Amino acid sequence: MITLLIILIIALLFISAPIFVSLGLASFISVLLLSNTEPMILVQRMFAGLDQFALMALPFFILAANIMEGGGLSDRLLRWARALVGHLAGGVAMTTQVSSMFFGALSGSSPATVVAIGKIMYPELVRRKYDPAFAAGLLASAGSISLIIPPSITLIVLASVVTSVSVGELFTAGIGAGLIFGIVTIIYIYVYSKKQNLPRDKRATFRELMQATVKAFWALLIPVIILGGIYAGIFTPTEAAGISAVYALIISVFVYREMTWKKFYDVCVESAVTSAQVLVLVASAQILGWLLTRSGIPQQIAGYVTEHVGSVLLFLLLINIALLVMGMFMEGIAAIIIVAPLIFPAASGLGVDPVHLGILMICNLAIGMYTPPFGINIFVTQTISKLNMVEMIPGLKRFLAVQIAALLIITYVPESALFLLHLFD
Repeated sequence: MITLLIILIIALLFISAPIFVSLGLASFISVLLLSNTEPMILVQRMFAGLDQFALMALPFFILAANIMEGGGLSDRLLRWARALVGHLAGGVAMTTQVSSMFFGALSGSSPATVVAIGKIMYPELVRRKYDPAFAAGLLASAGSISLIIPPSITLIVLASVVTSVSVGELFTAGIGAGLIFGIVTIIYIYVYSKKQNLPRDKRATFRELMQATVKAFWALLIPVIILGGIYAGIFTPTEAAGISAVYALIISVFVYREMTWKKFYDVCVESAVTSAQVLVLVASAQILGWLLTRSGIPQQIAGYVTEHVGSVLLFLLLINIALLVMGMFMEGIAAIIIVAPLIFPAASGLGVDPVHLGILMICNLAIGMYTPPFGINIFVTQTISKLNMVEMIPGLKRFLAVQIAALLIITYVPESALFLLHLFD
């Protein structure tokens, strides 16, 4: 049955069927033809897969992200980041990177970060004589860090699929990993800009920096409230999601006054559609995970890996290679849902820290967000830059190399990502 299941999934994906259709339909057909299991059990598994407290955070974070995007937060974050680093070599590019990291920490959405920051910064980068391919590669890669820095939707899905890992621990480790990605990229930007002798902003005065900070204060406070509340034990990640949505609405409507009630209605509709798209994928994947577990496939893989791959370092390298390749063709959440139930039992047999492994998976799939040919951030960036794939590739290759270097640091120096987690223990 598993052989037929895999063949059907590949065939459906090959004809461009939606991923949730590929997973769900292939599972139902396989059970109907080659199993005595009642199909109604699969329906029950779908709903049981969604009946998780952690998953309730997902629609709230999506709503919060959309409110923030339409409520004037991205513009204020950009001005603050530019006042902070604009005077350095590569300051405009650093502004793009830093503001993308902060907006990612607010929204948890990679494509939303590319759009919100890119619409403002791409024309400015080109005007400042940055190579268009470099600018496009920067936008696509900077937005991908949103998968890593909490509150990441992908981290929430991973925690719901692999129940041995808590959302809070993944969020904590995600901060460390996101900082590594950001710092390595900023160092590269500095070296590149210095070599190209690119123009920089005039250094902001202390007064100008304070003014930018005051204007962005309410936006900068959101990750402090979300993450501080979680780590202090005041509320759970799910409760934090609801609080962030309410807070974002209050700030957008009553403080920044850029969110009209008509715009809020449109945001709610958009958020409902996005939430449904993600949740139906999670539900269909629960069937696949249940069938694979029932067949003993994860246990067989774990046994094979434990017997033939004795080195943890080699195992992590193989995981990186496999996920980087998968990320070229598949969206991050779908890859997590399919691969996580297979990888984690094998990793457990080798004594790999599940939080470290979870962050590694997310980092690989973040890179996949802008890896040709199907990285979604590439297509989002194209709508802003108007460059075709061939024109973007030189810039994409630069940042792929830089972020793979960051990935290797996180892979073989786990403490670089987990230091905050150990600090809070």
